[in-house]
Amino acid sequence: MAYSEYKMWLQDNGRAPPVVNSKIEERILNHWDNIDGSVERGYSGRSLFFSDGNICYDTARIRDYARLLASIGINRVCCNNVNVTERSARMITEKLLPDVAKLAAVFREFGIRFIIAVDFTSPRLLGGLTTYDPLDETVTDWWKKAADDVYKHIPDLAGFLVKADSEFRDGPAALGRTQADGANSIARALKPHGGKVYWRCFVYNCVQDWRDKKTDRPKAAYDHFFPLDGFFDDNVILQIKHGPSDYQVREPNSPLLGAMKHTNQAIELQVTQEYTGQQIDLYALAVQWEEIFSAPISDTRTMRDLMGREVTAIAAVANTGLDMNWTGHTLAQANLYSFGRLACDPSLTARAVLSEWIYLTFSNNPKLHEPLLEMMLKSRSVYEKYTTPLGLCWMVNINHHYGPSPEGYEFMKWGTYHRANREAIGVDRTEKGTGYTAQYHPYLNKLYSDKETCPEELLLYFHRLPYDYRLKCGKTLLQYMYDSHFEGYDEVEGFIKTWDSLKPFLPEYAYSSVAERLQQQLKNASEWRDVVNTYFYRLTNVADANGRVIYE
Repeated sequence: MAYSEYKMWLQDNGRAPPVVNSKIEERILNHWDNIDGSVERGYSGRSLFFSDGNICYDTARIRDYARLLASIGINRVCCNNVNVTERSARMITEKLLPDVAKLAAVFREFGIRFIIAVDFTSPRLLGGLTTYDPLDETVTDWWKKAADDVYKHIPDLAGFLVKADSEFRDGPAALGRTQADGANSIARALKPHGGKVYWRCFVYNCVQDWRDKKTDRPKAAYDHFFPLDGFFDDNVILQIKHGPSDYQVREPNSPLLGAMKHTNQAIELQVTQEYTGQQIDLYALAVQWEEIFSAPISDTRTMRDLMGREVTAIAAVANTGLDMNWTGHTLAQANLYSFGRLACDPSLTARAVLSEWIYLTFSNNPKLHEPLLEMMLKSRSVYEKYTTPLGLCWMVNINHHYGPSPEGYEFMKWGTYHRANREAIGVDRTEKGTGYTAQYHPYLNKLYSDKETCPEELLLYFHRLPYDYRLKCGKTLLQYMYDSHFEGYDEVEGFIKTWDSLKPFLPEYAYSSVAERLQQQLKNASEWRDVVNTYFYRLTNVADANGRVIYE
């Protein structure tokens, strides 16, 4: 639809044109923007919405952004960080609400409703109460008044996003209440206005003792929320990360998704590349997301069968900022586009979506289109090869999560362990180990618990294995690790050659900016290759069978 037609539709109908055949009712983009203008896990410049403690933005750019999001089917946006600071918690106060309303009005023109991230402790933080107990009448009255005030300014607000009892954020558990108690207390304040509570399920013990081999972080979401199925009000949506760890390169789908038959659920993805290259390394997330939607949840159904039925909303952490090209890495624009398209129709393939994006962004010239498409489709497996194959996870530098650190988190409080020693690596998550596999449907429990039937790409997620374990390809586990890291580096070199060959067909800025990022990616792949291979060599004293350079 041309923009002139778009404006005419708006004038005639007072809203944006609907997304055709959308299978998911709510398609949500969560920004992690802070009111000081910084962006948590942001790799595309400063915030689009905030600066120096104020709501501050370029209206023309925000209109462009809202139109961009609407064009790919996004219909909900949360502009502030779910890790709410004291200053951004004040977005629901009279001082800031008029400015929030003006921002929401820009998105409203394009059929996008606002969500505001709130602090669960707001009754005490903002209201001066002595408690934030969700069962205390003064607290419920405070939330009701706060909701009434917000809806006077933003009558079509979709609702509040809440992260509670998570990573040092207070929540209902701190007061002996359940997650349902906490979510329902806010939901009941929003219900008269048609609002919802989007309650994140990223709740786990983040001060775990590495000596404790019984506590297993991937079990946490299911343990906390599954027993409460049916206790959440009908305007609460549980926002569940697609995997049980934290947006890793490779992890299984969360067993919580689809398990709760009487509770509204949303699946949460991450468009920003926190653990997947940080918009420096090329990583087409559509490939991973297609795998997520295609993964089985039982012997007869896949995750895709839940979408639009038991899972009625889909959310993702945004990857946009003030950089000229929106996403830092020009090719990372494809990840935002892919999220929108797959949110509307999870049956689409990564090949189809990425092909669309290349055509719309550059051209359908086969000399450009086909090589670039194949390069992007390979990018996920290449990144996985030179970082953490076989579902290994968590070998990144602490805090900023970029670059290799094989034991960076191994003795930390976050519960992210691979427990490598001289003989073996991995965590036994079968019923003989931590018992995590028992959270899955019996079909998957059986599949994952047997190392012979467990998908090899997830082998070290579910099993602890010796380095001389033979994979189906005939290689030992250790030799596979060596080969993967060498191959990954070599394939990044291939990306650079492919990109150079496309120069005649590309705008100069696009070519030069991506070429620069690919050179950085090659350095990163080299560092990963050498650090991880050396780590395993020092542990095992077993050399590479092919005699390649590994440092002692």
